[in-house]
Amino acid sequence: MNPPPAPRRKRLQGLSFNRMIPNIMTLLALCAGITAVRYGLADQWEKAALAILVAAILDGLDGRVARLLKGTSKFGAELDSLSDFISFGVAPTLMLYVWSMQGAGRFGWILVLLYAVCCALRLARFNTALEEHAMPPWAYNFFSGTPAPAAAGLVLLPMILSFQVGDDIFRRPEVVSIFLVAVSVLMVSRIPTFSFKKFHVTGPWILPLMVIVGLLAALMVSAPWLTLSLIIVAYMVSIPFSIRAFGILKKKANERNTPPASTPG
Repeated sequence: MNPPPAPRRKRLQGLSFNRMIPNIMTLLALCAGITAVRYGLADQWEKAALAILVAAILDGLDGRVARLLKGTSKFGAELDSLSDFISFGVAPTLMLYVWSMQGAGRFGWILVLLYAVCCALRLARFNTALEEHAMPPWAYNFFSGTPAPAAAGLVLLPMILSFQVGDDIFRRPEVVSIFLVAVSVLMVSRIPTFSFKKFHVTGPWILPLMVIVGLLAALMVSAPWLTLSLIIVAYMVSIPFSIRAFGILKKKANERNTPPASTPG
């Protein structure tokens, strides 16, 4: 008796180029993150930081482009997480270790490993949250903890500041250690932070916002490191406001869902 034929593999279905664009952008972000490591190993720190910035910009755009082009997929989500871990988990740690933390010996290596592990845990928690029950609509305006691209910017802030004021203070392992520990805790914490995914601009604010974006673009060209530092500091300042906004919205939602107390009979 002849054995049953082996099941045929399913061939990859064809895709339109438009639906491939988000994945291409994710791969470009991955390449930018790996390129940052290359520049870091060559002691070209400004180019390395710029490569991380390019990766963050591409990471912020690929998901939005995917939704606009209706190209979201499980494959794209997994690829995005892997790219985020390399670009914002591995690359910054290697950069900071070569730049500063190798001067702290084994303690420095432990701290950069802590950051990488917390980044992996944060991404894993984010992926599992997507598969769980749907959140209330207002909750989609917040992340749980600091997202990986923002964390990379925060942890690289000492390096970015050193481009402007020198290495005397910000390259010291003690200073970098504080940022590594604090950002690691922020990533795995439950602190709500603004996601800006469903950020809605009302009519009167459209033109002022466009002016602000143009001004930021001009500042990035003329004073890139100062502008980037101010953006990162502004994000840090926004965290207490995000906690307060989350608390207010949660309280209102609980009040709407709480049935009225029955009057005594």
